[in-house]
Amino acid sequence: QNDFVRCLHSIGLPLPHEGVKVINNWPCNPEKTIISHIPDDRLIMSFGSGYGGNSLLGKKCFALRIASRIAYDEGWMAEHMLIMSVTNPKGEEKFVCAAFPSACGKTNMAMLTPSLPGWKVMCVGDDIAWMRFNDKGELRAINPEAGFFGVAPGTNHKTNPNALECCMKNSVLTNVAETEDGRFFWEGLESEYKPETKVTTWLGEKTTVGAKTASPKAHPNSRFCCPASQCPIIHPNWEDPAGVPVSIFMFGGRRPEGIPLVYEARTWKHGVMIGAQVKSEATAAAEFK
Repeated sequence: QNDFVRCLHSIGLPLPHEGVKVINNWPCNPEKTIISHIPDDRLIMSFGSGYGGNSLLGKKCFALRIASRIAYDEGWMAEHMLIMSVTNPKGEEKFVCAAFPSACGKTNMAMLTPSLPGWKVMCVGDDIAWMRFNDKGELRAINPEAGFFGVAPGTNHKTNPNALECCMKNSVLTNVAETEDGRFFWEGLESEYKPETKVTTWLGEKTTVGAKTASPKAHPNSRFCCPASQCPIIHPNWEDPAGVPVSIFMFGGRRPEGIPLVYEARTWKHGVMIGAQVKSEATAAAEFK
């Protein structure tokens, strides 16, 4: 009993919806939206929202929230963390778990291309980590996801070439702009196209890559969804059921001023305190647009 997590999702707008106003071309029912998590019953019910976190119920709703309760009951942890490995020039590999809020750079960090000679980074996961101590007392982490669901704007060959490479096939892109020849476009990809390239914005408006528009051509929280197996630097052990041994934890957020860019905790207990007091600016997902 309770081994199976039941998930129910409805956009709350009966089809066909002729004569019904569809907000931003996206069927939803914002006035009656309700997202319910019932941990005791291992049940998720989502109504009225097409937002990724509220409709892809296997992601945040199950793999993070309900899983946190299952983890509490069974003695493990489900955390909003990337998992990556860092190897130094001597060949010593360490695995890192890093907790940042959404749209704060987890995907970019998990797929980092080191600028230091001799260093190597490999990706295990970019968003959720399930962790438990094994019989030897080692903290092990797995990535419960099969792919990446990343923020598209700002992703390009300079900021994250590995993520862009992931999107070239077998991928779903939502609320991005589209070029006249069927390619995707979002803010940050201007250098990839000629300024006169015709595009259709996420709102269906016709314009060009180089034209200045009142609103972004792609929604600020538009997304790409692609298989993790397509990542050029995916770790060979990313699907190992035994997990990878965690040696380092990082906490972060989007704080443009007032605190150091990077600093190290004095002790593990000090690190817990730092992690507990992390603050971050609101994301595009919280703008209610």
